[in-house]
Amino acid sequence: MQDIPPNYATLFVATCNLLNLANPHRVYYENQDAYDEREYERKIAWTGERFHALNADVLAVQEVWDESALKAAIASSGLRYDFVSVPGAENTPPYNGAQGTPRVGIATRLQVDQVRSFVDFPPGFGVEVPGLGPHTRFERPPLLATLRMKHGQQVHVLTVHLKSKRPKFLQDAQGNALEDREDRKVGAMASLRSLVMRGVEAAALRCIVIDLLQGTNTPLVVMGDFNDDPHSVTTQLVAATSEVAYDKAARDVALFNAYEMQGESALKKDVAYSHIHQGFPAVLDQIFVSEEFVATSRRSLGDVRRVDYFNDHLHEGRDRSRSDHGFVRALLRLRTD
Repeated sequence: MQDIPPNYATLFVATCNLLNLANPHRVYYENQDAYDEREYERKIAWTGERFHALNADVLAVQEVWDESALKAAIASSGLRYDFVSVPGAENTPPYNGAQGTPRVGIATRLQVDQVRSFVDFPPGFGVEVPGLGPHTRFERPPLLATLRMKHGQQVHVLTVHLKSKRPKFLQDAQGNALEDREDRKVGAMASLRSLVMRGVEAAALRCIVIDLLQGTNTPLVVMGDFNDDPHSVTTQLVAATSEVAYDKAARDVALFNAYEMQGESALKKDVAYSHIHQGFPAVLDQIFVSEEFVATSRRSLGDVRRVDYFNDHLHEGRDRSRSDHGFVRALLRLRTD
C-alpha cells in the first residue's frame, strides 16, 4: 500500500520594526521632532506598501507608539486583519499612546484565543544595573498571542524587542545628562548597562519560552528585534539551540533559527540581513521556531519552507518615513491530518 502524503496548511509570519510609528503632532522622544501631517501620511503609506508586499497571516511589529497609527498603516495596505493590538499604546480614552518607550504589537487574520503581555520578570530574575538600581521589568513587554488555524491547530506567537546596544547613560527625570558622555570610560560603563539589561531581559524571556514549551506540543514562533545576531550570547540565552547537540531532552524547550531550518528547496540568499550599522550588515530581526516546525524532529508537526528578507529600502538613504530595519518573513507549514 502506497503511503499517502500528508496535507499541509501554510502560515506566513513576519516581523517588522517600524521605527517610531506614531501619530502626527505628538512628541514621542523629547529630543526628536513630532511628525507633521505630510511626514505622517508618507510613513503610513510606506508602511502600508510594505505590509501589502509581505501579505503575512501574522505581523509581529515593534516600535509602535500609537495603536491607531498601526491601524492606519494596515488600512493603507488594502489587506484585512481582524485583530490588531499594541498593549500599552492604545489611543482610546483615557489612553494617549505609549509613553517613554514604544511597544510591540500584533496583527493577524487568524482566530485569536488569548493575548498576554509580560511586564515583570519572573521572581528572582531581577538584577542590579550599575548606577540605575534594580532592573525587574521588561522595558518593552513581550506579547504572547495564542492563535488558532482554520484546521483547529493552536500556535503560540511571541513578539519581542530586547534592549538595544545603545549606551545607557545616566540622566535625571527631565532627561538631563548626569554623566560626561565624552569620557570614554563612562561610555564603557554605559554600554555595559545596556548589555546587562538586554541579558536579563533575554533570561526572563527564556523562562517564558520554557513555560510555553515544556511538556507540550503546541508550536511556538518567537520573532522580533533581538538587537543582536542569532549566535550571540543574549539571543542564545533565549533560544538555547546549542544545548540540543549534547542533550536530546533539550529539544523540547529549544528554539531553532527559521533561516537555518529552511527546506532544501529554499534559496538561501547571501542578502540575509535586516539592519546596517556603520556600513556593516547585521541580522537583528529574527524568527525562531520550536521543534514542531523542524522537519527532522520526531515531534515535528510541520516545517519551515522559506525565509525572505525585505531589505532593499535599507540602501535608499535615511528618511523618517522608512524603517531602518529590514522585515523578515517565514513561510511555515503544519500538517492538517
